[in-house]
Amino acid sequence: MISVNDFKTGLTIETDGGIWRVTDFQHVKPGKGAAFVRSKLKNLRTGAIQEKTFRAGEKVGRAQIDNMKMQYLYADGDSHIFMDNNSYEQVELQASQLKHELQFLKANMNVTIMMYGNETLGVELPKSVELEVTEAEPGIKGDTASGATKAATLETGITVQVPLFVNQGDSVIVSTEDGSYLSRA
Repeated sequence: MISVNDFKTGLTIETDGGIWRVTDFQHVKPGKGAAFVRSKLKNLRTGAIQEKTFRAGEKVGRAQIDNMKMQYLYADGDSHIFMDNNSYEQVELQASQLKHELQFLKANMNVTIMMYGNETLGVELPKSVELEVTEAEPGIKGDTASGATKAATLETGITVQVPLFVNQGDSVIVSTEDGSYLSRA
């Protein structure tokens, strides 16, 4: 058990029949009444985000999540196959578990798989990935107003706004959190 006073961003807890990751928290001490902890929690099974308030000093269960480094191998229909680099053990995840992550996954990419006992909770991607531009309109010379961008389709199928100087065949670095362009590779 862990006290809510010890919350940290990234901590995983068990409460309300689910496994949650603390994404944000705030200790509140009102002038009148008891102190409490306001938190924002992400359900690791469903991806749902919930705001929850705990009384100061309240105890919750701590969830032991094992993070395994794995390599994405390939897709087989709706199934996606990952392999442990050390034991060569393979894990199969369904596309429904990887809605956001599929926009950035490409073959042979190293990722972290979150495990709770024998249950696979999901995939943690690196903060940014390098992807090749497969389709982009050419930039027009002289059309260089400050911050001008154009749409570009990347090798995984995601469409990203990129600067005008990025062309088809270039590699770009994209944030996996919000899918924004970071730089040219």
